[in-house]
Amino acid sequence: MSFEKITESDSNYDNLEKKSVDRLLKIINLEDQTVAISVKKVIPKINKLITKAVAQIKNRGRLFYIGSGTSGRLGVVDASECPPTFGVSSELVTGIIAGGDKAIRKSVENAEDEPNQGWKDLVKYNISTNDFVIGIAASGTTPYVLGAIENCNKNKIPTGCITCNPGSPISKISNYPIEVAVGPEVITGSSRMKAGTAQKLILNMISTTVMIKMGRVKGNKMIDMQLSNKKLVNRATLMLMTQLNITEKKAKLLLSEYKSVRNAIKNF
Repeated sequence: MSFEKITESDSNYDNLEKKSVDRLLKIINLEDQTVAISVKKVIPKINKLITKAVAQIKNRGRLFYIGSGTSGRLGVVDASECPPTFGVSSELVTGIIAGGDKAIRKSVENAEDEPNQGWKDLVKYNISTNDFVIGIAASGTTPYVLGAIENCNKNKIPTGCITCNPGSPISKISNYPIEVAVGPEVITGSSRMKAGTAQKLILNMISTTVMIKMGRVKGNKMIDMQLSNKKLVNRATLMLMTQLNITEKKAKLLLSEYKSVRNAIKNF
């Protein structure tokens, strides 16, 4: 497959600064509507990646996302949502970003250009063949991410990727590549837009499906969520009332005693 850097191709729109706010919003929205369709086309590849990820985690493995810039931040966000949503250890899904945690808020100059640093960052977590590493790179050419994936391959650690440039270098070296072609951005090269949206949609699919397959959802409810605020306590209370056909008072007593929806149901 030939490699064309679609993420850098010229926008389909010009003279943006001369357009009204209303016109700009309609253009952005029109382009955004194409993203879900592009993701739909690669569901078979997402399926293969998730199936492997589930197998690795069931074999006492962990899931790692690694990326830089917007891609790295999206991985960190997805990973950070897993413990409160599904009640898993913070070590089960980890997001790593070039430049370290400070890069989540502010860009770290040249952090993505160091080809050996990604692997060094993974080694800090005692990465092993039980784990699964997903490189996130809209361009598919980020040295930080490429180096990490190459070294994982050398050490027989399963790899996947999420990129928006089919045929890119990262696609060629990943065991389970996901290539979602969303086309040119409204602002040429601004891959935080459609490419970022596509990556976010796919990350949602990966973490959610993995957690469902790990038994972290019952019916359609997050029965292992952490009860860290009033909203979640109220949600948990309603779950118990509905599931067990009990009063609000009884549900709150169960939550107070067992500290989780799963344990409350189990011990009712």
